[in-house]
Amino acid sequence: MHHPIISSSTYKSLRERLKEHLPSGSVAILVANDIMPTNADGTMPYMPNKDIVYLTGVDQEETVLILFPDAVNPQNREILLIRETNEHIARWEGEKLTKEQARELTGIQNVQWRTQLPRILKEVMAEAEFVYLNTNEHLRRDTQVISAEHHFALQLREEYPLHQYRRLSPIMHYLRSIKHPEEIEVMKKAAEINTAAYLRILRFLRPGVTEYQLQAEFIHEYLNSGASGFSYEPIIATGANACILHYIKNHSLVKDGDLVLFDVGCWYRHYASDVTRCFPANGTFDPRQRDVYNAVLYVQKEAMNMLRPGILLADYHKKVGALMTEVLIDLHLITREDVDKQDPDWPAYKKYFMHGTSHFLGLDVHDVGLWHKPVEAGMVFTVEPGIYIPDEKLGIRIEDNILVTDDGYENFTAGIPKEIEDIESAMR
Repeated sequence: MHHPIISSSTYKSLRERLKEHLPSGSVAILVANDIMPTNADGTMPYMPNKDIVYLTGVDQEETVLILFPDAVNPQNREILLIRETNEHIARWEGEKLTKEQARELTGIQNVQWRTQLPRILKEVMAEAEFVYLNTNEHLRRDTQVISAEHHFALQLREEYPLHQYRRLSPIMHYLRSIKHPEEIEVMKKAAEINTAAYLRILRFLRPGVTEYQLQAEFIHEYLNSGASGFSYEPIIATGANACILHYIKNHSLVKDGDLVLFDVGCWYRHYASDVTRCFPANGTFDPRQRDVYNAVLYVQKEAMNMLRPGILLADYHKKVGALMTEVLIDLHLITREDVDKQDPDWPAYKKYFMHGTSHFLGLDVHDVGLWHKPVEAGMVFTVEPGIYIPDEKLGIRIEDNILVTDDGYENFTAGIPKEIEDIESAMR
């Protein structure tokens, strides 16, 4: 089985891309995420800082990356600080990276223990004029706690108040949105694993199973194929549950005649897949399901063709909305009069299609990217229109992961059936 990885030479090239965006006299400092507690002495599964993963491949807690291209001492131009391991940590948590392993993984030669950070900061800050720091600037963020990045920024400003501090996020959002060829290979692998999982579901799905049994089939295929788990809480929604956009209870019984919506993805080497399909529980779409499904599929195919280099995402979403308006009229869900009277800020089609069509995909499921800049070749997006009709207990969404190319797109998840004939044939 092919297991693509990101090489140390690629991490070097990604760091060089970042340095090209830093003005003279600048240092960029990135700190790892905290381990988040649960109850008693429990902790949540660790989620690394994806910018550090992007630049180094290191996914450990307590990591710090310092990039200072103009440092007088060449050893200070790239510094990686990692948690010092010992026998106790190795026994209870597992071994952490040694300095030599960190050098081999990242290509950074100056690797120090995290305890050396105060000393190193004194040396670096004495030379630097501009300090680039990260905070979470994702458009959909809803931060309820002070992050490690935020806490570090406050501490640094207090200790070194006269430096000029600048935002690293806009640079990182742009860099991460253009995928390196090795990143693309890893994302294709994530899609390949997800494809196998969906093909497994087509063989397993039938009336009488539960949503959680279907979820179990996904995780079995993921872990057996080298993925590390779900990239988000899976949505497995039968019948009316599919009209709840973020339905994650996954506890209902699948009934004969139901259409089941699956929105499920996996992590592979920190890169995400994110796919939605809708399959009939009994293997056959009824006439109404067929009509609504084909309407969504038509909009999805047209949207894929629109997502080309040069288009603005705001314009793209407006064009998809215009398409959706027409198919909803054809389905007799809205009327021309509804459209004529619609609120421009909440068009008539939003009653049945209330979410966006696409988002960036990569190291995060809703990955970072600059929404106000034109789309470029090398970006990876989801394309996921949907129609939700609670009165009919019918919700349909179809989602693929596509790479934008110079002259079109490449669909990473094309191997998962979505034509009605192909779905029904696979279920037979």
